[in-house]
Amino acid sequence: MKPARLLLLLSGCALLLAPAVRGCGPGRVVGSRRRPPRKLIPLAYKQFSPNVPEKTLGASGRYEGKIARNSERFKELTPNYNPDIIFKDEENTGADRLMTQRCKDRLNSLAISVMNQWPGVKLRVTEGWDEDGHHSEESLHYEGRAVDITTSDRDRNKYGMLARLAVEAGFDWVYYESKAHIHCSVKSEHSAAAKTGGCFPGRALATLEDGARTPLWALRPGQRVLAMDGAGRPTYSDFLAFLDKEPRALTSFHVIETREPPRRLALTPTHLLFVAENASAPAARFRPTFASRVRPGHFVLVAAGGGGLQPAEVVGVRNRRDVGAYAPLTRHGTLVVDGMVASCFALVQEQHLAQLAFWPLRLYHSLVGWPGAQGDGVHWYSGLLYRLGRLLLPPDSFHPLGVPRVES
Repeated sequence: MKPARLLLLLSGCALLLAPAVRGCGPGRVVGSRRRPPRKLIPLAYKQFSPNVPEKTLGASGRYEGKIARNSERFKELTPNYNPDIIFKDEENTGADRLMTQRCKDRLNSLAISVMNQWPGVKLRVTEGWDEDGHHSEESLHYEGRAVDITTSDRDRNKYGMLARLAVEAGFDWVYYESKAHIHCSVKSEHSAAAKTGGCFPGRALATLEDGARTPLWALRPGQRVLAMDGAGRPTYSDFLAFLDKEPRALTSFHVIETREPPRRLALTPTHLLFVAENASAPAARFRPTFASRVRPGHFVLVAAGGGGLQPAEVVGVRNRRDVGAYAPLTRHGTLVVDGMVASCFALVQEQHLAQLAFWPLRLYHSLVGWPGAQGDGVHWYSGLLYRLGRLLLPPDSFHPLGVPRVES
């Protein structure tokens, strides 16, 4: 094993066993030393974070077109009636309250931070979704993905720290744009760049050991689901956790379709699928391949009658949007979803390396049992392992959409 990969595996073990990581719930870990709170540094005037242009993958991503009230995409916008946020709404149309769910979540988080930072002060939104063309061409305000903000007291001495709080709240790009406001924006709801991993729609189906089929959102740790072992044989594998769980995310999926037998699987472009150039390849020789690289004429593995696996030719690839994104992890690192064999992993096109890197997490579950209810978002171990991988592996190991954020 190459030194970098061995170090990645060992680092994963260290992360899992570190007291600071185990003590993620309320209160201190017994015997640990309390760390002082991290000092927040205000952004300087005209500074932006991350330190890349707004409409690049490392920030909020490309402009996808203006949303009008009568357009199909208008349903992507949701109103924000948070009483802890003041909306200027100078047009008196409620437009400033309309935004994508991702923008709404970040804004609500920031509102809490503002009240904690300055008691008695609230977050104020001066510009949100723009339907009147008041912003520059291709502004993310036209998609409900950007807001301009101040504090309710309009104290400009607070704006540098307000920008820093916006970064901490999870906005994908924050710009101390003007002496009068801070500009914040987010990635598209359905952009693969908005996520750090690969997923399936929540309503996609897994097969349980008793033969019943269940939607992915309903999976519970300890259930055994149909998967594939390292030798290419069907097996039932323990479901451990979700590496990512976004119940409300509107996500863009690649849909892979076969005809003989007919199967249809939706998954994000960065997710791994097992693919071969011809039907004669044994199941164990099907290569893990990013979904975005699967083409008609390729062969994938599907569940067949009698409990076996067989190759099926891809006859179509298209895009589809769906609500909910889930990335289940099984003990074998594979899963049969909607009748097609897929990996549990994404971003790195090396199934064996990913399976090794998650060995400490599998060991942890073997020793301590199943966790309680899992919150939404990226699993902490998956997120930390991704950051370690970025430090230890060459850039071409990752899918192009797996662009890291570069903080300023």
